[in-house]
Amino acid sequence: MCNLYRMTKNADEVAAWFDAVNAAGGANHGEEVYPGYPGLVAAGGQVRAMVWGFPLVMKGRSGQPLKPKPVNNCRTDKLDSFFWRYSFEERRCLIPLTGWAEAEGPKGAKTRTWLSLPDAPIFAAAGVWRESEEWGACYSMVMTESASSAAEDVHTRMPVLLAPDDYAGWVQGSPEEAKALCRPWGGDIALDRTDESWVKGRGTQQSLL
Repeated sequence: MCNLYRMTKNADEVAAWFDAVNAAGGANHGEEVYPGYPGLVAAGGQVRAMVWGFPLVMKGRSGQPLKPKPVNNCRTDKLDSFFWRYSFEERRCLIPLTGWAEAEGPKGAKTRTWLSLPDAPIFAAAGVWRESEEWGACYSMVMTESASSAAEDVHTRMPVLLAPDDYAGWVQGSPEEAKALCRPWGGDIALDRTDESWVKGRGTQQSLL
């Protein structure tokens, strides 16, 4: 699953790529996007800043509310569940990225392996979004099996990546048409195994439903 990705292009460049209106303006978002932090999303013909992860409200042992946990990944086989169904049916979006990371190596010494599409300045992952009381507009990335791709060497799951010809089908198609797009990427994937520590800067919270 994906708990860290890169978006190294600005909102104007992203809007041009998706032929959308830049509604994010000068919104603050880092080049490395972590769960619970803002990232750019293309939805409804606009590029907007939203928080990565649907808030999952937790309670302590005595029943007191705890800080919500960002559920930043959504499994393809769970799209019909109550937590995801209405967003999947009514509010699908495109998540622009320039690469995503997975952790590799022994426990306590894991490093970052970056995955990207060769020669693609920007590409899109399938997403869903909604408004929340806790964080306002928020989004989650749809995940599928990484079978038969280079990503399988790194993790059993990967983001649902969409070719430009499939953008409209994902955001405007019927739920059945959108589900048909939830498959492993069939093209080339570039791997960059680095010596960067997986845990650095802002910690990533791993959450998938």
